[in-house]
Amino acid sequence: MDHRARPLPMPPSWPARIRALAAGELAPVEPKPSATVVLLRDGHLDEGAGPQAYLLRRRTSMAFAGGMYAYPGGGVDPRDAEAEIGWAGPTPAEWAKRLGVDEHAAQAVVCAAVRETFEEAGVLLAGPDAASMAEPRDWTADRAALEAHEFSFAEFLARHGLVVRSDLLAAWARWTTPAFEERRFDTWFFVAALPAGQDAAVQVGEADRVAWLSPAEAVEGYQAGRFGMLPPTVTVLRELLTARTAAEALAAAEHRTISPVLGTAEVAGDRMTVRWSGYEELTIEGDFPA
Repeated sequence: MDHRARPLPMPPSWPARIRALAAGELAPVEPKPSATVVLLRDGHLDEGAGPQAYLLRRRTSMAFAGGMYAYPGGGVDPRDAEAEIGWAGPTPAEWAKRLGVDEHAAQAVVCAAVRETFEEAGVLLAGPDAASMAEPRDWTADRAALEAHEFSFAEFLARHGLVVRSDLLAAWARWTTPAFEERRFDTWFFVAALPAGQDAAVQVGEADRVAWLSPAEAVEGYQAGRFGMLPPTVTVLRELLTARTAAEALAAAEHRTISPVLGTAEVAGDRMTVRWSGYEELTIEGDFPA
């Protein structure tokens, strides 16, 4: 099976913005801290085929990455950096060292990862203590209220006597949107195994399709042009190709270096090149329109 990179399309807004940035006429947008989670499950259809990842196809009406397949994720809620919050597993101080941020930011990033997985996928990586998970129930109203920012995730946890199970997450990567983009995100990618007794949502408000796909299936679909994906999404899937189980993926995550991957642009005459350091297979080259 051929998993070599397929050339990425050049978004029409890029040339003018890259030219303006190179000329000092464009001030980069400050990237928004964000978190996303690659949910994995084992042997659902074919034993020995490796884990499957939960992917959402974003509605084409979405302002960012419309029509693209992505993982559950979203922006950090600053309130979760300041709140006293129930916690089990590696502490915010330990996560700060792992993620390369201060303790308050680490707490908010981990909370964002757990909250967004709950809001979008309906999977709750929390429980009453370090050894158990939340009892199954209809969380529809709570998920909607969180999405509407009616209360913070810390308040939701306190209301239900729950703690964040940070031990269920493993940090995988960190990608920052290139400086010339209109919408920018500084995103930490995590992997997590689907907890026993929980099912991921089959309908998601921001998505018109959800799918459980093995990394090989997803990458093959991307290569064939069936699945649109941004560079970080397909890169994480490629990096998961060798994992035989979700547990193996989480174990591999512990040995990864978490440092920002940032796309940069070069301009030479009418030629534009966008590169991601360490990921040369993602390089995009093209001419500026006349």
